[in-house]
Amino acid sequence: MANGVLSDRQMTAMIASGQITSETTITDGQIQPASLDLRLGSTAYRVRASFLAGKGNTVADRLKLFEMHKIDLTQGAVLEKGCVYVVPLQEGLALSKGMTGAASAKSSIGRLDLLTRVITDNGVEFDRVPDGYQGPLYVEICPRSFSVVARQGQMLNQIIFRVGKTIITDDALKALHAKTPIVSGDAVISDGLGFSVDLKPEQGDLVGYRAKPHTGVIDLDNLAHYDPAEYWEEIRTTDGRIILDPGAFYILVSREAITIPPNCAAEMAPYLAMVGEFRVHYAGFFDPGFGHSTEGTGSRGVLEVRCHEAPFVLEHGQVVGRLVYEHMSEVPAQLYGIDIKSNYQGQGLKLSKHFKAP
Repeated sequence: MANGVLSDRQMTAMIASGQITSETTITDGQIQPASLDLRLGSTAYRVRASFLAGKGNTVADRLKLFEMHKIDLTQGAVLEKGCVYVVPLQEGLALSKGMTGAASAKSSIGRLDLLTRVITDNGVEFDRVPDGYQGPLYVEICPRSFSVVARQGQMLNQIIFRVGKTIITDDALKALHAKTPIVSGDAVISDGLGFSVDLKPEQGDLVGYRAKPHTGVIDLDNLAHYDPAEYWEEIRTTDGRIILDPGAFYILVSREAITIPPNCAAEMAPYLAMVGEFRVHYAGFFDPGFGHSTEGTGSRGVLEVRCHEAPFVLEHGQVVGRLVYEHMSEVPAQLYGIDIKSNYQGQGLKLSKHFKAP
C-alpha cells in the first residue's frame, strides 16, 4: 500500500478485513472518496466537563467519573446548548501498524457551531487516532449556538486514514499549482495554502451570518427545513470590513475558490489569530474532487469564525486560514461532487443543509 490518505476502495478493504468494525453493517453511503462517516450509538452520556482519556485509561473508565446521566437516542433526544455529552460510536478500529486516523466534524455540523470531537481509549489528543489503535471510538458533543435533536445512526463526524508521510511540501504544492491551479488568483503557499475572507462580494452587500443567541431547537434529521431568519442575523457591509462581537459565531466565506485534485485531499488547519481575538473553526476535511468539476472555477471555502475576548475588525482579504494538502494513496473510485451528489460542490456563502435557501 502506497503512502498517503486512503481511498474509498482501500477503506472498503479495511472493512472486509476487520480493521474497521461495527455493531451494524456499514453502508455504502458512509464511505466517501477519502473519508468514512461515523454513526452515533444508542446512548448519550451527559458529563460534567470535556475530557481526554489519557494514557492508561479507557473512555469507559472516565465516564464512570464524570457521567451525570444517560440519554436514550433511539427515538431522538435534545442535546442542550452549553452542555457536554459523550456518545459511543457504532464503529470501532483495529488498525494495522503504520496506520493512523484523523477525525473532524462533517461540514453541516461545523456550520451549526456544534463542537464534535472524536476521543479514544488512552487518547491524549482530540480527533487523532494513534498508530495501530485497536478499540472503540467515542464522540464528544457540545452544542454551542443551537440546541439540537440527535438520534442513533446520525453521522456527525468523519474519519480519514493515513499511511506514512502524507503532507505535500510547499515546493511540491507550488509545482502542483503551476500544473493544475488549486486556487483562484495568486497562491499564497507557506505551510500549506493560505486563504482570506471575502467581505466585498461581486453582487450585493451580504457577506455572512451571525448566530442568534436565543433560538429554537434544530432537529439534525430535518433538511432544507428551517427559516434562516429565525436562527441567523445577516451581516452586510459596503466598506469591506466588519466588527466581530466577543462570543459570537459567524459564517463567512473565503475570497478564493479552491480546488482539490483527484490525487489529493486537504485539511483545514485551525487558525488562531496571534492577537488571540478570533479563530476559524477546525471542522474541515476536503475530499478529492472538491471544486474540481465545477468548470475549473473551484469552490469557496465556508469559514466558521468565533470571536473571543474583544471586538475585532476583520477586513476584506485578511488571511484567516490555510489548507494543508496531502497525497492520496490512490485516486478514489468516486470523487466529491457529481459522483456522490455532494451538498457543497461549487458553493459560495452557504448555511448548513438544515436551512431553507435564503
